[in-house]
Amino acid sequence: MNDDSEHREDPEQEARRRRATAWYGAERALWHTPVEATVAERLTELRELVDAPYKLMDPYELVDAYGGGPVAEVERRVAELLGFPAAVFFPTGTMAQQVALRCWAGRTGSEVVALHPLAHPEVHEDGALGAVSGLRTVHPTTEPRLPTAEEVREHPEPFGTLMLELPLRDAGFVLPSWDELVDVVDAARERDAVVHFDGARLWECGPHFGGRELREIAGLADSVYVSFYKSLGGMSGAALAGPEDLIAEARVWLHRYGGLLFQQYPTALSALRGLQTELPRLPSYVAHARTVAAAMREAFTEAGLPWFRIHPEVPHTHQFQVWLPYGADALTEASVALAEQTSTVLFRRWFSAPAGGPPGMAATEVTVAAPGLEWTPEDVREAVRAFLTHLV
Repeated sequence: MNDDSEHREDPEQEARRRRATAWYGAERALWHTPVEATVAERLTELRELVDAPYKLMDPYELVDAYGGGPVAEVERRVAELLGFPAAVFFPTGTMAQQVALRCWAGRTGSEVVALHPLAHPEVHEDGALGAVSGLRTVHPTTEPRLPTAEEVREHPEPFGTLMLELPLRDAGFVLPSWDELVDVVDAARERDAVVHFDGARLWECGPHFGGRELREIAGLADSVYVSFYKSLGGMSGAALAGPEDLIAEARVWLHRYGGLLFQQYPTALSALRGLQTELPRLPSYVAHARTVAAAMREAFTEAGLPWFRIHPEVPHTHQFQVWLPYGADALTEASVALAEQTSTVLFRRWFSAPAGGPPGMAATEVTVAAPGLEWTPEDVREAVRAFLTHLV
């Protein structure tokens, strides 16, 4: 008897393939994400890197071998952009942040890190700060925003490092005002704490801070971690920038954590490409995200929805949340159906409110990138109207 069960995809993988096919193959989208592509499609994109060295760096530079070459060039450019003496390349942001915080703990003599309960190490790293590095965390605030200077000053426990995620992704990609950020940093220094920025998405924060340059923003902190794939479209990878002695020690821990890879030149070249081509475009994405969010708000209002939320009301970066009073599965199905029937991607996956959140509500994250610049406000309103027909 023929048994095809071993060749069938599990339902979850089958659903993912259906979503990816619908979304990646759509003619119109606000943004593209590489996780929707097939292996063949990604390899086609990577062929662009063959010519990249001629545009990004000296093509006759030797490839990296446990560093150097394109990796060293990424480090040099990140340090220059952020205004720090040195930087070190990491294969993942989780590792970069782990190393940064443990290095600061050794210098401050305190294993306590103050951060937000929605910060990446608390939500997305399986408790690695404590399990791997022996660090302990405290929360100056539980409000869905970064802590205020008063909250930092009045926190009852001592801490050696204040970590600020800019923007705070799980709270809606939110940022403080420039003056609030300066005050928070000053409050930490009054407590003799160092300040570390989780700047995975720091690249797009300038417009919200009045058009300030990256080095001015990063200059508030003692160290900064940045990502190369979240906003810059790189394959993967991250960097930690800071004082020379901190970065020297970070290189030791990079090796100890297993992150000193033999060669990373494709990843490094994709990071250089992102810094050269995508970084200058981010302010235009931020500006258009505000246009898109406003058009969505108008369309939901015109449709007479009993409740909805665009958060932040005016996006702080090129990313924001949308909340609707439907189940996550129904909303995701509507997103897929819209793409399959109209070749338009407005939203992607939706997620139910976390424990303690509003029942019967679901949220999604919207990003506006290069493809989204072509959308007019009427394009957005039309797409929202079509999307809502799949929820009736």
